Amino acid sequence: MTSTTNGATPILAHVESGRTLMQLWDASIAWISNHSVEVLIASGIAVGVVFALLFIRGVGVKLCRKEDNTGWRTIIGRAISKTGTFFMVMIAARLVAGYAEAPPLVFRTITFLFTISAVLQFAVWVREITLGMVERRAGSDDYHGEAITNAMGIIRLLVTFVVFAIAGVVVLDNLGVNITGLVAGLGIGGIAIGMAAKGVFEDLFAALSILFDKPFRRGDAIKWDKTSGTVESIGLKTTRIRAITGEEIVVSNANLLSKDVHNMARLHRRRQVLTFGVIYQTAPETCARIAEIVREEIEAIGKCQFVRCGMIGLGASSLDYEAQFDVLSHDFETAFAARNDACIALLRRFATEGIAFAYPTQTSFTAAPDGKMIMPYPVTGAEAES
Repeated sequence: MTSTTNGATPILAHVESGRTLMQLWDASIAWISNHSVEVLIASGIAVGVVFALLFIRGVGVKLCRKEDNTGWRTIIGRAISKTGTFFMVMIAARLVAGYAEAPPLVFRTITFLFTISAVLQFAVWVREITLGMVERRAGSDDYHGEAITNAMGIIRLLVTFVVFAIAGVVVLDNLGVNITGLVAGLGIGGIAIGMAAKGVFEDLFAALSILFDKPFRRGDAIKWDKTSGTVESIGLKTTRIRAITGEEIVVSNANLLSKDVHNMARLHRRRQVLTFGVIYQTAPETCARIAEIVREEIEAIGKCQFVRCGMIGLGASSLDYEAQFDVLSHDFETAFAARNDACIALLRRFATEGIAFAYPTQTSFTAAPDGKMIMPYPVTGAEAES
């Protein structure tokens, strides 16, 4: 007896669904017959609305063909061009059903389909506008190459999943389904996945920050922690830096952004500091001229701008000077060559002026037991006169 009842259940459900479809069909025929004028008027209005929406979608397609792929017109046009035909048809059907007073069963069916199409269409628009804003913020991605392509692929996946997951929850809620457990499950699952892949997500979001905020670009010379080098590639997990000593340094993106990064490529000038000393036997008048001599030699070098020069101390065996000048270039090699030229120019000019550079020296004094100087020999009056 039990087996007979279980076998009859699918048959009864099939018969019941067939009756519902027949009732829907009969109600639709009766409604059209009794409200033919209203249906014709509403259908005309609906057709006009559909053609208007098709025209607007065509305008959106034309806007997408603009050369500026990240402009606001293109973003709006791309969203409009994604307007679905099913959504347009359901708008028309909803207008007809509302204006012509459709039977309850027909009205509920049209409302059900219209709700689904509207939520999904809104999700598509939000997805396209969000992705367009991200691409606009990223700007030109030529210098990032494969990295920005991979990043945009991940962003598209994440945005699509989030938007359509929310759309699905909204649809189920409008259908009367209890979504409390579903939302709680999604929340707990998201927290678990986030904690399990914490390190991966940290590097991923750090990579997105580098790609979109652009603290540096591929090819820029940067200084990070105790490392100086040129950025060779920016990946989704690591950034590769070619150090000035030749080796390649691989740094995780999260670790890279956790400390100050000095972008040397955005320098308009590089400050150079030269320290040197001259011997104590240099005449005070000559010492006073040294700053002017340094200024003349620095300004004679191309791309160099003199800042200041002066005596900074009386050293143990030298009169110490410091010269500061700027090399008007961000390139390290150019600055290095300019510093070399400045050193050679000062050597040549000091040799011409008879100014001697100091080097560490010591003088030993030897005295007799009575304290009388023996070496160096004391100068006598006769030696002084000669």
